Amino acid sequence: MTTTSASRRRGLSTTDLALVATFAAFIAVCAILPAFSVTGVGVPFTLQMFAIFLAAAVLGARRGALAVLLYLAVGTAGVPVFSGGHGGPATWTGATGGYLLAFPIAAFIVGLVATRVARTNPASFTVVVSIAAAIVTVAVVGVLGAIGMAIKLDVSIGAAWGYATPFFVADIIKGVIAAIVAAAVHRAFPQLTAKR
Repeated sequence: MTTTSASRRRGLSTTDLALVATFAAFIAVCAILPAFSVTGVGVPFTLQMFAIFLAAAVLGARRGALAVLLYLAVGTAGVPVFSGGHGGPATWTGATGGYLLAFPIAAFIVGLVATRVARTNPASFTVVVSIAAAIVTVAVVGVLGAIGMAIKLDVSIGAAWGYATPFFVADIIKGVIAAIVAAAVHRAFPQLTAKR
């Protein structure tokens, strides 16, 4: 294999870039849909995690994480695509800053699992990806979100963890739904798995 063909394989094609941009836009839409605060501490309930899990499960680790990073870059630049219609770098220092940090990590991990299971055991895709999303919801998003709230609200980690827990069940359900939708997408477009 030549160096040129090897670099092409590692790079992103035009289709990859279009998919990353499309899923970044989808995450933005799901983040700014009408939301309400579950905890009363300024962390809203949205469909954002559904979109992040779906991007990861459909696109895989690299492209899924890139879609989330593109979404975060656009929001940080000031476009009001973060939850509640917020945007700008100050959002990172708010109560949701830990969640923003967790999103690309969550997408990367769920994407790795989705890619592996889609290639080796597609019949178990929905179950395995749902379990991975549930673990990531608590161990990554929950932990980093609680740390961010503890810092911003000047409360203990235990208190912040209590603020974060109302999100877990809903986000786990979103992960299951995302896995079901992604499995259907892979059945319709099996080439997505081969390209990741």
